[in-house]
Amino acid sequence: MSHAHSRRDFLRLLAGSCAAGGLAIAADPDKLPPVRAITKGPKHHWFGYYDKLEFDPTGRYVLGMEVDFEHRSPKPDDVIKVGMVDLEDNDRWTELGESRAWNWQQGCMLQWLPGSKTEVMWNDRDQDQFVCRILDVKSGKQRTLPAPIYALSPDAKWGIAPDFRRLNDVRPGYGYAGLPDPNKAVLAPADSGIWKIDLATGKQSLLLSVADVAKHPNPERDWQGAKHWFNHLLVSPDGGRFIFLHRWRGAKEGQGFSTRMFTASADGKELHVLDPFGRTSHFIWRDPKHILAWALHPSHGERFYLYQDRTDKVEVVGKDVMTVNGHCTYLPGNQWILNDTYPDKERLQHPYLYHVATGKRHPLGHFLSPREYTGEWRCDNHPRFSPDGKKVVIDSPHGGNGRQLYLIDISGLVS
Repeated sequence: MSHAHSRRDFLRLLAGSCAAGGLAIAADPDKLPPVRAITKGPKHHWFGYYDKLEFDPTGRYVLGMEVDFEHRSPKPDDVIKVGMVDLEDNDRWTELGESRAWNWQQGCMLQWLPGSKTEVMWNDRDQDQFVCRILDVKSGKQRTLPAPIYALSPDAKWGIAPDFRRLNDVRPGYGYAGLPDPNKAVLAPADSGIWKIDLATGKQSLLLSVADVAKHPNPERDWQGAKHWFNHLLVSPDGGRFIFLHRWRGAKEGQGFSTRMFTASADGKELHVLDPFGRTSHFIWRDPKHILAWALHPSHGERFYLYQDRTDKVEVVGKDVMTVNGHCTYLPGNQWILNDTYPDKERLQHPYLYHVATGKRHPLGHFLSPREYTGEWRCDNHPRFSPDGKKVVIDSPHGGNGRQLYLIDISGLVS
């Protein structure tokens, strides 16, 4: 047996056995930043999406969710716990509440309110409606809004949300079980869409209906007989506009969905089709005028692009370095892009940093994702950064004890 084969076999053995202590599996471990598990079994912990505030403003507390099962869809009566980890007290877990409105990819939208040192929010179900809980973790005071929230404005005065009932029907893993979609048989309903919720009063208003957006001209696609919905909302850094994905699926059994990426003003007007070509996936605002997104473009194929909002200007980002779809964010200062990958042929996931100025990619680890983590209950890394941009937390099942939260110290790379 050659030396190369011996090394490969050793790495495979390492991936399958050593990770109980939260070790990353790497070809050259000396070049990887330190990693540690900040939650542990027997229960499973994760956070979900990459574009939410997981860290409090001080960087001390890290939010997470806890569940006692994996590898099946949530049922209406399945309850998860929400809590936070104290990084300065031996990673102590404090339970904050619970939720009956959650999914494997985005949890219950648990996040810190922007600008707040003590308030967190998450979605829940209260009998026959989805709601949002807002808790002051210091005083224990809690209030409930009569509607769920997907994304928050940067001043935490309002939020926006799609129809989670419809999402659970058309895209399991992103909606919430427990309430059926009243428009299940309607292709483009006029009373379903994107709602805006006032965090002070709880007042909600329908900004855009699915029917309205389905009528928006689309020369790129024929969607006769298609079923439409909205997903993936994100407010711009100045609160002036928001992004959403308009998706639809044809009537044929097993047919995949297509996508248009829109931006709109905060009142739901001034619609702009940022990407019409049907394959938009993950995205992030770089600043109030630019959006980084994985998309399909006729000139360059599928890759990461930087779009200038309300224009036709678009440029390739990362060239040959960022050619795999992942969950992207900019670290503070916009000099680094934090990203990850889906499992490769050896079931390894590769979170990394991309340095914009030099075009270089810096790996943060190579984490094993066992084969049972696929489909709706896969465990994407979904990397989230601390306010100072020196720490990253990922979700990963590589430790052999289910999905857990892992802290990566990137201070040596970004300093």
